[in-house]
Amino acid sequence: MSTDTRAPNQETKGAIELTLAMVLSGTLGVFVIESGASPFNVVFFRCLFGTVALGLYCLARGFFKNHGFTAKKLGLAALGGAFIVFNWAFLFKSYEGTSISVATVVYHTQPFYVMLLGSLIFRDKITASKVGWLGVAFAGLILVAGVSASDLTGSGDSAYLAGLGYALLAAVFYGVSTLITKRVTGVKPHLVALVQLVLGIFLLLPFTTLSETKNLGAGWGWLVGLGVIHTCVMYVLMYSSYQKLPTPKIAVLAFVYPAVAMLMDWAVYGHSVSLLQALGIPMIVAASLGINLGWSFKGRAVKAAAATPAAGAGAARTAEPKVQINSGGTR
Repeated sequence: MSTDTRAPNQETKGAIELTLAMVLSGTLGVFVIESGASPFNVVFFRCLFGTVALGLYCLARGFFKNHGFTAKKLGLAALGGAFIVFNWAFLFKSYEGTSISVATVVYHTQPFYVMLLGSLIFRDKITASKVGWLGVAFAGLILVAGVSASDLTGSGDSAYLAGLGYALLAAVFYGVSTLITKRVTGVKPHLVALVQLVLGIFLLLPFTTLSETKNLGAGWGWLVGLGVIHTCVMYVLMYSSYQKLPTPKIAVLAFVYPAVAMLMDWAVYGHSVSLLQALGIPMIVAASLGINLGWSFKGRAVKAAAATPAAGAGAARTAEPKVQINSGGTR
């Protein structure tokens, strides 16, 4: 029997897995808001329930055997995890001042912070094309943010500005985590994520108001869902798909996440973006794809480098697939 169709079949399976993962990502904001918990409480219980679910999965798959961790790799994973868990808290906090739609799109400027931080810290080269895409993304960000002159002079909505700030800060924290954890090689990304979830429990405990939980009621179901569905199940789908898909497909499918998030925000809460804000969204999408895929402004694509970062929890990139996609972010 011919095996010529094996790769296409695997690629189709990977596309389905990643699409499902991104659809789940798009529902994250609804789970956060419907839980009724404060942002730090949400992250704490996401880490707690996610640790149990992902830990059981790793145990069942035998990932703890020959785990590949060294003291240095464990330290790097933990350091990256510190930025990841606070990145979640800032993202969830941003929902309160803006909306799921605006916060998610602003948050998707992550690849540009990864690029800029890499240049500043590790002297990574920034080409003229990347500078151009950065300019496109910045223009798109201004449009999506929808900030008016009154907002900047202090007579506008300060809560909205704070929400935008939290979303941007979350994206920067994601970028720092990516630069740190991509140096954790030879370790299953599931285990890197698990280390970061465990760290999150202890790191966020001082910021968690456990007394609030007595009034959560049905909110517990949403919190369990964040840990089991949006952490364990989503990660498993993502890590599996990355091994089967080429870089261009991963880059494109990553934008199912913000699309679904905006749809859910409109369907559940009636929030929608203005026409002016909508004009900025394709600019950020195009710029992100241009950065990830090495597009130039000369009409020809520059071949993207094959990289294998192991990512942070939630946005962790597998160390096994030969791709590096920085968009999509932490879910």
